[in-house]
Amino acid sequence: MDIDLAARQLAELGNPHRLAVYRLLAKAGDGGLTVGEIQGHLDIPASTLSHHLSRLIRAGILVQAREGRTLRCRAEFPAMRALVGYLVEACCPGQRADALPHRRG
Repeated sequence: MDIDLAARQLAELGNPHRLAVYRLLAKAGDGGLTVGEIQGHLDIPASTLSHHLSRLIRAGILVQAREGRTLRCRAEFPAMRALVGYLVEACCPGQRADALPHRRG
């Protein structure tokens, strides 16, 4: 992973609203949530939510697809795995990142 991409993705997740959106979508799994469902869970005004979603999409950690008149958002899990892998690959010199213990749940 490129350091500039990692920095951009981390910067976008550094906003409390965007982090809440990403965590909610991660919990939703592969099915994702509609924009209306996200708004209902997080009580963020529509225009503000739209701004935050577009920032996460540009960073490559969220995808959005149109389903008729509805927009469905999903966490981009491969991108997040790449980012987390990038963060831990420098951890614990002499150990491979995939060999490090990780917590479930």
